[in-house]
Amino acid sequence: MKNLDRRDFIQTAAVAAAGLFAVGNASAAQKLDLSEKTAAELSAAMQKGELTSEAITNWYLTRIKTVDPKINSIIEVNPDAIAIARQRDRERRLKNVKGPLHGIPVVIKDNIDTADKMKTTAGSLALAAAPIPAKDAFIVEKLREAGAVILAKTNLSEWANFRDNDSVSGWSGRGGQTRNPYILDRNPCGSSSGTGSAIAANLAAIGIGTETDGSIVCPSSICGIVGLKPTIGLVSRSGIIPIAASQDTAGPMVRTVADAAVLLDVLDAADQADSATTTGGKRRERSSYVDSLIKDGLRGARIGVARDFWGRNAVVDKVTDAALEAMKKAGAVLVDVKFPNLRKFGDAEFTVLQYEFKDGLEKYLRGRGAKYKTLDELIKFNNDNAAKEMPYFKQGIFESSAKKGPLTDKEYLDAVATCRKYSREEGIDQVVNENKLDAIVGPSNAPTWMIDFVNGDCGSGYVGSSSLAAVAGYPNITVPAGFARELPIGVSFFGKAFTESTLIKVAYSFEQTTKARRQPKFLPTAN
Repeated sequence: MKNLDRRDFIQTAAVAAAGLFAVGNASAAQKLDLSEKTAAELSAAMQKGELTSEAITNWYLTRIKTVDPKINSIIEVNPDAIAIARQRDRERRLKNVKGPLHGIPVVIKDNIDTADKMKTTAGSLALAAAPIPAKDAFIVEKLREAGAVILAKTNLSEWANFRDNDSVSGWSGRGGQTRNPYILDRNPCGSSSGTGSAIAANLAAIGIGTETDGSIVCPSSICGIVGLKPTIGLVSRSGIIPIAASQDTAGPMVRTVADAAVLLDVLDAADQADSATTTGGKRRERSSYVDSLIKDGLRGARIGVARDFWGRNAVVDKVTDAALEAMKKAGAVLVDVKFPNLRKFGDAEFTVLQYEFKDGLEKYLRGRGAKYKTLDELIKFNNDNAAKEMPYFKQGIFESSAKKGPLTDKEYLDAVATCRKYSREEGIDQVVNENKLDAIVGPSNAPTWMIDFVNGDCGSGYVGSSSLAAVAGYPNITVPAGFARELPIGVSFFGKAFTESTLIKVAYSFEQTTKARRQPKFLPTAN
């Protein structure tokens, strides 16, 4: 029943939007193809009067209707999207353009609060009847202030993939299974799977995901797009259903590094409701991230090659070795580096996540006014609705997290200290400082695995480098680097805290040097 309801919702929104291209432009509308268009290109077309936000929004709504049944990435369409687009067009006519995202359609993950006609559920049926959030998440406020059109919510791995160790990434009780748009029986990775698949399939111009460890980087790289996980404290988390305050962040999931820079300019803002964005003197004066889009940004850059991630998968090694050659040709200085403490914080990280998940989620549920206000109550809901919520995997992480105590427990405090020591002080900070590096590079992913409801995310020899930056709370950007047959492979650039401008510079240069991104072959290139 849930899939029928979801499709009915999308069908209704698309039908309501039918025929809403710019007046007198019916023939042009039929020929319109916005595939792979960047925010800058769409903005320029609107500025010249060649397109309207209404026309752009309608194109994406139509594409969602025709393409998304194949990949199941959209959990809900905003019924007010066309009305918002019309308002953006009125503002443009009145010379009230709010910025480079004015009139640009954006999709956001269904764990980000919106105070509108859409639900916010983290993919769980337990929140399907919860009150609509009283206010937008802070980052949604910033998007609206910037003139963006909130187009839709994307499916995700339920509860951001923190319910069970045997989960199937991209599956939620409310939204079903999201598929990889490159090969439809392959997994899109979690937990921002819907956003990754939607942006790869050109269902929106801009996307936002969230990450605790790998949930922006993994679906972005596996779906052949750019994903940027910011430093903790750069982007607000208020109004986002949490896993762990020490690692959670929202960030751009887009098709180009340029779009990531444009979006990060909007998202980078201090929020009084999220102390990480306002305390410790961490926020710095900066120019626009767009200023970091320098084509020869790799020239003279010292890039550490994280050799710990080589030798695990021959296909990945081949693609990443080719990426290193491209960096050298672009003028980068490559320095082999190792992380001897790489395997010393895994257990501690999981302990931290369990404690912080219970603490943060229960605070969120109480503030939301949801019927279920504790992990124990959610566990009971899942047991009572097992046929819908647990047809493929259980809730072992929920159950173990529910047993954890307060954040004053010695077990938690010791785990936090271990994570910081080995990921920061004796991890990224030490390697960057000793080798005078601008950034570190490693493989983002191996070819993705089959969707498997029996074995879950078996991984097929999965290779990823997200954990170092994730546990440290440091920035990480993944960029398409090549393909294993038809499956995308990305490389990740990461570094010390608040080095987003530097990472964008080297990532953009790499992207422009290689131009490795290509559209999925198994989906139409236009409506």
